[in-house]
This record gives sequence, structure tokens and C-alpha cells, in this order.
Amino acid sequence: MSLVTSKEMLLDAQKGGYAVGAFNAENMEMVKAIVAAAEELKAPVMIQTTPSTINYGTLETYTALVHAEAKNASVPVALHLDHGSSFDLAVRAIRVGYTSIMIDGSGSGFEENIDVTRRVVAVAAPNQIPVEAELGKVGGKEDDLEAEADTNTDPAQAAEFVERTGISSLAVAIGTAHGFYVGTPVLDKERLSEIRKVVEIPLVLHGASGLSDEDVIDCVKRGICKVNFATELRAAYTDAVKALLKEKPETFDPKAFGKVGIPAVKKLVMDRMKVCGCDGRA
Repeated sequence: MSLVTSKEMLLDAQKGGYAVGAFNAENMEMVKAIVAAAEELKAPVMIQTTPSTINYGTLETYTALVHAEAKNASVPVALHLDHGSSFDLAVRAIRVGYTSIMIDGSGSGFEENIDVTRRVVAVAAPNQIPVEAELGKVGGKEDDLEAEADTNTDPAQAAEFVERTGISSLAVAIGTAHGFYVGTPVLDKERLSEIRKVVEIPLVLHGASGLSDEDVIDCVKRGICKVNFATELRAAYTDAVKALLKEKPETFDPKAFGKVGIPAVKKLVMDRMKVCGCDGRA
């Protein structure tokens, strides 16, 4: 089927009490692995690219890759701009065919975040493209964006933010971090429950790579409808290539790297989809 937007995916997840897995892809092989995992589990899926991934390729390149794989898939696939770093990038992504947009103004003040988010929503709405935004700061490093400290989402601000921007989903900060964790993360799950009480739209959890299955499952029970995974996929792909080169250091054909990387990423994605509870939901 053709690419779909994330709006109905997330609303269905909210009604069904599960979360859609959203997976960052860096190359063709990772796109194929993610779609293959979704096909095998009959799960809806979101494939994401960040600004640095887009700088490595282009918006047009990733749109073509994901569109080609989605066209031959029987499950719904959405192409999402993850951590959109500017209004201009968000607009360009909409124009080339992305079907879901995140604008990340969380590094600015509250009013500045509202302003840029409203502008993106105004452009996306006529195209029926849903918009995700972030309030509070998820710690750690995502591409070139690095938070010096975690600032968890305030429930009252969240309610105001959603009302004033008209976004379709909200990424919340409850103690997660981008990248792998140093030590055991402590999540403010009660804060998540409080946000759920005052915000009706689907909630998003960033920084899930390295969280325990139990933490992810509990967050989904408390209202998370989309869970982002990035670092784990990169590690799975790279570890598979490293293992191949250790066993066969004479390997030089890049296709050989993809042939071991694809099943490694596919297995990881299937595991995370089952944790999110989206398997069998397509």
C-alpha cells in the first residue's frame, strides 16, 4: 500500500491500548529490515529520519526509499521527520512526501516553541499531515542536538501547549534520554499519568533504546501511543557488520554487510514491536 499518515495509526493505538513502534533508518537496508519486521508481525509502523540522516542523504532519497518499500507492503507505513530542527525543514519534508512531521522547538522558550509549532501545523493542516511536537527536554544526544540537562514536561503547560498549537501528538519528557543509558534510568511515570489526565491527544516516548521491556510496557499502559527507537538499531546493524569482518576480514563487498545487517535489525524491530503491543494490529 502507499504511504499513510500517522494520525489514524496513533488514534487506533490510543483506543487499543498499545503503541506504534517508530524506528529510525539510516540506509536502504534498515528501511527494508523495518518493513520486513512489520510485514511478518502484521504491525503498523513508522520509519523516521533525523536532520543529520537527511543531511547524509536527502529528503528526496529517503522519501523514495520508504515509498518503494511501502508500496509493496500490506501493512500501513508512515514516513516521519524526527526532531525536525526548523520550520523550513518541516515544510520541505511535507513538500517531498513525508506523511508525518515532528517540529522540535523544545530547546527554545515556551512561547517560542508554541510559535514555531503553530506555524508548522498551519502548513501541514491543508495537506492533512499530522504534527508531533516536544515539550520539556529529553536528555542525552540525538544527532547534533544535545540537552545539557533533563527538564521534565509540566502537565499544566502540556495542556496549554496542545490547546494553543493544534498538534496531533505530544512527545513528553519523563526522564528518558537519547542514546544508550549510563546506569539505570529512573522514569517519572506518575508525571506521565498526570499528563495523560489533561492531554487528550496521543503521547510519544522518545529515548526508548536501552529501557527495560517492563518500563516501556508500563509507559504504554499510562498513555504512550508511539515509542521511538534509534540507537539500538544502529548498534544492531553495526555489530552484525563487525562480527562479519571479524570472521571474514577479507570481505569487501558492501552487499555482504547489508545481508548480515538486515536480519539483525529486523529481529530487534520485531522484539520492540512485541513490547509495544502493536503486533497483529495492522
